[in-house]
Amino acid sequence: MNNVNSEWAESHFPFYTADSIQSLYSTSNIPQYKLNENLTVLIAIAGGKGVLRAKDDQTYELMEGSVILLPAFSEAALIANASFPLHAFKLLINTQDQARFLQEGAMLRKSEVTSGANMQFFPYEPGIVANMEELYIHRLPISETRHVQNQIKFHQILLQLLEHQAAKLTASEQPTMERSIAYLENHYSEKITREHLAAIAGVSVSHYSTLFKQHTGFSPNEYLSRLRVHRAKELLLNGSSTLREIALKVGYKDEFYLSRRFKKRTGASPSGFVQGTFQRVAVWLTPYASHLLLLELEPAVTISDSSEFVNTTELQPQTMMFIDTNSTSEQVKTDLLNANIELIIAAKEHLHQFGLNPEYLRVVAPIAEISWMEMGWKEHLRLIARSIQRSDRAETWLADFEKAEQAARSLIQQTAVAKEILTILVIKPGKLLIYGGRNVGYVMYQSLGLQPPARIEDEMRKLGDQFHSIPIELSELDEYAGSRLVVIVFPDDNGSIAHSEMVFNSSYWNKLSAVERNHVHYLDRDEWIPYNPVSIRLQLQRAIALFTGNQ
Repeated sequence: MNNVNSEWAESHFPFYTADSIQSLYSTSNIPQYKLNENLTVLIAIAGGKGVLRAKDDQTYELMEGSVILLPAFSEAALIANASFPLHAFKLLINTQDQARFLQEGAMLRKSEVTSGANMQFFPYEPGIVANMEELYIHRLPISETRHVQNQIKFHQILLQLLEHQAAKLTASEQPTMERSIAYLENHYSEKITREHLAAIAGVSVSHYSTLFKQHTGFSPNEYLSRLRVHRAKELLLNGSSTLREIALKVGYKDEFYLSRRFKKRTGASPSGFVQGTFQRVAVWLTPYASHLLLLELEPAVTISDSSEFVNTTELQPQTMMFIDTNSTSEQVKTDLLNANIELIIAAKEHLHQFGLNPEYLRVVAPIAEISWMEMGWKEHLRLIARSIQRSDRAETWLADFEKAEQAARSLIQQTAVAKEILTILVIKPGKLLIYGGRNVGYVMYQSLGLQPPARIEDEMRKLGDQFHSIPIELSELDEYAGSRLVVIVFPDDNGSIAHSEMVFNSSYWNKLSAVERNHVHYLDRDEWIPYNPVSIRLQLQRAIALFTGNQ
């Protein structure tokens, strides 16, 4: 190359290339996957739980959304949780030396992504995971357009890594009160001295308590006591540990000392707490508000970015307070404290999505972590009911609903649609998705037993309730389209659905057999997308009407 653009040549940075990408699934036969590559490795956890164990026995807890960057020649192992098998994507990152493009004597700068000597762990980066998944799905591009899109996705991943590395470095260079409070929130079970906390904050020990109270409204000892007792409450609700085990886990020397601290803070013994009920519960995001309302407990607070819960004659919140998810983390914590919340119900992935974590909110109240993507809505309901001591109500409702499912399935199996392949197409601005067994797919495929496309059926079989959807290109539509289509269009930020015309006016759409036979059903997003018990029950009724012609 004789005419090299000087701007590229003078950047002095290496070129990045994606050497390969793999999808890794753990099974009962392969619960562990060993890692030892001569290139930098990026691991993104798409589902399940487990740990990554390095050669020095250092371990990292993994969940959906976790990302690990391993230097070249690192020896490590991915070890799955037996109850929640891991699904991960593995990307090998290479760099190509561009020194031949540089002027004589110029120095090539090191890659910040591939030159590090230590593993880097990012607890929750769903954006990186999503880009990795798309890169894997289209790893064998059939067009140059897709090839260029892959390059863009790859560099988006690199950009995200570099930005997070920079953010970590900035945080580590700024000792503040916030860092010392975060340290206390993450190390409450250990022996912590005020001298250590003051050093992290960069202030004197004598001044630390005053600043701490100004920042939190609590003294350091009171803050620590709340963290420990609230974590003890979480473990008591879980029911899998003895009182002695709980005491040691939260930082107390024995169960007797825990009981004294517990009673001082709550006015009740640990056993009395387990037998009691909650009155003031907060939920993070509205689907869980619907679960609570169904169990006849109105949330005191819902932190939400929408009003997805269903207002029906049987479920009408009266006094529920809303907190916008766009509020600052400090404002959310303050509002929850002022509302005297006794329990917070949230999915960890939702908290991370808005820049929060359970450790940050634990000072407010114990947190019942109900994972959103690792289970379906029925398990959501059961776990929420167990957390608030209302399991009997949940099981009674579920038993009645399952009878309704059986009756609906028997009715639909007598119709023509039972013999067809049904595809659920969701059109979003700039994105096409084929849905699986969640949201509208639950009623279609699981309640009514309708037949999904073969590829969707394979994913549902492998991932169960964890499988949500597959992103596709418009040119791939005929590979997924069955003899009947269900279509849902999401509007853009301005409420327009003009982007759907690109699909409906395309040759790919018009040649589909379902379109030619007029076997296309256009459904309302607000009626068919919400994923909670009340919405699912209404969707079942709508589906019967849709396929029997009784609308």
